Amino acid sequence: MNRSPGHATGNNADVLPVRHEPDVALPTPAEHLAVAAAGLLGWRGVVLPACTLFGRRVVPVAELIPEAHAERLCLGFTPVVDRASVETWVWPELSVQAPPPAVRITGMLALGRHWRTGLASVAPFARFCPAAMVLPDGVLGLADFQDNCLPRARDHEVTVLTAGQDESLDVAQPAWPDLIDPAATVTGLWLNEVIYELVLAQ
Repeated sequence: MNRSPGHATGNNADVLPVRHEPDVALPTPAEHLAVAAAGLLGWRGVVLPACTLFGRRVVPVAELIPEAHAERLCLGFTPVVDRASVETWVWPELSVQAPPPAVRITGMLALGRHWRTGLASVAPFARFCPAAMVLPDGVLGLADFQDNCLPRARDHEVTVLTAGQDESLDVAQPAWPDLIDPAATVTGLWLNEVIYELVLAQ
């Protein structure tokens, strides 16, 4: 007996119809796209390798602050990536001993084929630095992209870029986030130290 693909037999169980969407993917290698995206957005500094921060896969872009880096070298202050140690820097009695931030995070990228994954990856960073996600340009014709992706990216102040198979990039929707100084919070201080370590490893 032929069965309809949209329904299951037995117990009157219904199955949701299968969603047919274009098979879209980013061109490779992703590293080239990250460098091109940072350039298009005017983010200065080094495009670092993809890494996992806060459990999310992102590509940081950061520049060294020469004066602060030199001061830390003189004082022997290497990057401090132990969060418990960084937390003491905001204590009033220890704040004067905290080293100066030696990097400026100029942007955070997420590259992938699904906007939900990209937005979940970079949204937490959008309060500390500009954030953007790069999606394949095949999503431009999807109703989900127009109706859900763009409004939510706007709400989270995340820029949306699209990439063609020839690795050309376009800004589908810009964002102008209302940033806070990373040094004003423990999370921001710790993030700066982690990125500082990554920059020095290059």
